[in-house]
Amino acid sequence: MKHPDTLYVQMFESFQLSYGKKPLMGGTRRDTYFSSLMQILLHNAKTGVSRDYLEDVLLGDRDIENRHQALQTIIYKAKRKLKNMGLPDVNYIALENGIYHWTPMIPIEEDAAVFEDYYMRACEAEDEEEKLALYQCACYAYKGEFLSTYASVLWAGAEARRYREMFASCVYQTASILRRRQDWEELEKLGTYVTKTDPFADWELLTMEALIQSGRYEEARQFYADTADSYLTERGIHPTEKMMRMMEELGRKMKYSYEVLDQIQNNLMEEPEDIQGGYECSYPIFRGVYQVINRMMERGGQSVYLMLCTLVDGKGNPMKEGKRQEELSLRLKDAIQKSVRHGDIINQYGRGQFLVLLINTTRENCGIIERRINQRFVSEGQRTGVRYHVNSVICQT
Repeated sequence: MKHPDTLYVQMFESFQLSYGKKPLMGGTRRDTYFSSLMQILLHNAKTGVSRDYLEDVLLGDRDIENRHQALQTIIYKAKRKLKNMGLPDVNYIALENGIYHWTPMIPIEEDAAVFEDYYMRACEAEDEEEKLALYQCACYAYKGEFLSTYASVLWAGAEARRYREMFASCVYQTASILRRRQDWEELEKLGTYVTKTDPFADWELLTMEALIQSGRYEEARQFYADTADSYLTERGIHPTEKMMRMMEELGRKMKYSYEVLDQIQNNLMEEPEDIQGGYECSYPIFRGVYQVINRMMERGGQSVYLMLCTLVDGKGNPMKEGKRQEELSLRLKDAIQKSVRHGDIINQYGRGQFLVLLINTTRENCGIIERRINQRFVSEGQRTGVRYHVNSVICQT
C-alpha cells in the first residue's frame, strides 16, 4: 500500500516518479537535466552526491566557463519543477560540505533499494525458511534492467550490471533451495517469471526442469520446441549451445508410463491433415534429424543435400528486418513447403532464411526444386528474390 507522503521511485526498466498514488513523470526516456539529476540524486539519497561528480555526470565534456554556476541553475530549475508537480514546498535539494542531498522532509522508496535490501538480508539469514522467503521477495522485486533506456550513461550502466548479477545470484539460490525441497510448482513459477523479466538468459531451463520433475513430459517437450522458436522469431538467434545441451540432457530424464507398442506408435504419428509438403520443425529437431541422417549414411546408398534459402532485395543483399521481410518470409515458407517432398525437412533458420534437408535426391534435382520455389514465390514485377546455397551432406564418423 502506497503512503500518501512518500515519493516512489522506479528505476527498474523505465524511470518513473509518483507521489503517493499521483504519477509525476516517467514511462518514456527524456534526455533532460531534470531526469538525469533526479535519477542520480534519488538513487544515492542515503549518501548524497558530490558537487564535482554531479557536474561530471550532468555537464560531461561541455565547454562551460562556470560549471558551478551551471549546476546551480540546473538545480534551481529542478526545485521549481518539483514544486509545480505538487510536492510539498520544502528545500528539496541541499548542499552541505560539497555534497548534494535529497531532503529528509520527503521520504522516498526506490524499487532498486528495496530489491537490494531483500537480497542482502537473504544473504545474511541463517534459517532456510527465512532465507528462501527473502530470496523470493528479491527475485520478484526485480522488474527488469536498471534504467534500461539509459544503458549508455556510465554510472547507470555500471549499476545495471551490478543489479543483474545480484538478480542472477537470487535466482540460483532460490532455485537451489526449491530443488532441495522438490517444490516443482514454485520452481516453475520462478522460471516463468525470470524468463519474462530477463529474457534470453537461459532461465527457460528452470521451467523445463520443473515440468520434467513434475512428470509433465508432453508439456516439457512442447516447451522445448516453443523456446527454440521464440529465440528465432523474437531475436533472430538460436538458443545457446549450453542451453540446447542442457535441454537435451533434461529431456533424456523423461520417464513415460508403461504403454503397449501400438499405443506408443499411434502417439508418434502425425495427424493426417498435417502431412502436406515438407516437414517443418524447430531447429533442435532439425539438428537431431540431420545428425541421424548423417549416421545412416555410414551404410551408403543415400544422397542428401542441405539447402539454404535466403531472402534478398533487388540488389542481391539480404533483406533488412521489418514488416515486409516478415510477409515475404511467410510466402517463402509456403513456397518451399509446396515445392519439396513429404520426406524433406524444413526449418526457419533465421529471419528471412530457411534450411531444407533434401533426402535421396541429386544435385540436378536441387536445381529443379530451386526453380519450383521461384515459380511459386516470385511474382511479376517483384524485385525481391531468393539466393540459394546447396551443400552435399557428407558422412562424418
